[in-house]
Amino acid sequence: MLNNKTIAVVIPCYNEGTQISMVIDSMPDFVDRIIVIDDVSKDNTVGVVLEYLKKDNTSPLKLTSNLKKTILPTIYNQADREVHHKNIEEAKKFTPIEILNENPDEEKIILIKHMKNGGVGASVATGYKWCKDHDIDCTVVMNGDGQMDPNELESICNPVINEDIDYVKGNRLIHKSAWVIIPRIRFFGNSILSILTKIVSGYWGISDTQSGYTAMSNSAINSIPLYNIYKRYGMPNDVLVKLNIAFCTIREVKIKPVYGVGEQSKLSVIKVTFPILFLLIRSFFKRLTVKYLYRSFHPLFLLYWIAIIIGIINMYFLYHLLTNFFIPESKTPTDYLIIFIFLTISGFQSFLFAMWMDIQDNERLSK
Repeated sequence: MLNNKTIAVVIPCYNEGTQISMVIDSMPDFVDRIIVIDDVSKDNTVGVVLEYLKKDNTSPLKLTSNLKKTILPTIYNQADREVHHKNIEEAKKFTPIEILNENPDEEKIILIKHMKNGGVGASVATGYKWCKDHDIDCTVVMNGDGQMDPNELESICNPVINEDIDYVKGNRLIHKSAWVIIPRIRFFGNSILSILTKIVSGYWGISDTQSGYTAMSNSAINSIPLYNIYKRYGMPNDVLVKLNIAFCTIREVKIKPVYGVGEQSKLSVIKVTFPILFLLIRSFFKRLTVKYLYRSFHPLFLLYWIAIIIGIINMYFLYHLLTNFFIPESKTPTDYLIIFIFLTISGFQSFLFAMWMDIQDNERLSK
């Protein structure tokens, strides 16, 4: 525990049989639960963790699932009973699991096995669900490949534990060794995705959005639909959007980039690029609609849409101008050029004003 608050670490694993021991063995003593989620690994990941369960795995802190509790009905607690019922029913929406512990309430290392492959996002969602049901105060995510330094775990948890920050992210890009250690293609790709995620999520002060070293408060974990978290590598971006819609506060903590510890990259840049781009586009419109139309109307909703509509209309005039430029025989009316310039300036101004309002409105969430 830290400051009398419970700490759990969720470790999503897929074929990490050679690495998972290093991660578990280096875990700080203040961690109350180590939750290993095996996503149908093809190697001996499950076997390695099972060996830990055979040892003295008893935790001094006993945890009981909230789902086992019974809420007696009164005239004032209907809302509490509805939330409790929802928490029970939503388990069906997650990837099917099997808990391999004999006494999960009393053991420190919890091994949860997916019955079918769901992806890294699905594994994190499963871990979040376990922590939500057991009322964990601070839930940390660390990958099973050993690329996250356990010595930095306390600095990740402290803002959640001591300052009531809802979500803390590790940031490798601001570390002095980032340009030296991180492969160039990853550094560049991460920077581009971070810029796009700023616009999409509304958290304009963040960078290194693909960092998976995070800590989430109990309040935040109960504020977002965990079962709806994106199941693949776009999970960190999707979580940021969900947190922003829920008005959760965020902070970044400097962490060091770690490479060369025996990890094997399972990321295919080509396979994940377009799905993440589509996810970002869809998430952007969802955030605008839910947060700035349904919950509380804001002028930036109109300004963003005006900019988008102007941009779509302007494509027609751009097409004719380009045709006239590359095909000498074609003739484009001068009016088209005037309209194109006018629409370009108007759309750009609307977009800038919308961004400015977005930044101002979300500034209070970055701590």
